[in-house]
Amino acid sequence: QVQLVESGGGLVQAGGSLRLSCAASVNIFSINTMGWYRQAPGKQRELVATLTRDGITNVAGSVKGRFTISRDIHKNTLYLQMNGLKPEDSAVYYCNAATSWNYWGQGTQVTVSS
Repeated sequence: QVQLVESGGGLVQAGGSLRLSCAASVNIFSINTMGWYRQAPGKQRELVATLTRDGITNVAGSVKGRFTISRDIHKNTLYLQMNGLKPEDSAVYYCNAATSWNYWGQGTQVTVSS
């Protein structure tokens, strides 16, 4: 079983930056793919960015060039660096670990004011 704990969300003005962290309870190198998803009120959860064990990234077009996904294997932590934030980036951000099961963190709120 994999436990994921997100942190780093908060309130920021448009154009600002935040870095989200996701601490995993296992060696993240044992996880096929880790990623960040977000869900805004009244909308479906959507992919933000993923990172495979082999280091391959996939970033949603809406955040490409502004958000960067990365990891620290020694800390078993996944990151999402978010720059140039826009009000439409406001959502609850969830960390995901895809193995034979799909694991989710509890989510962290990001609010971007205009």
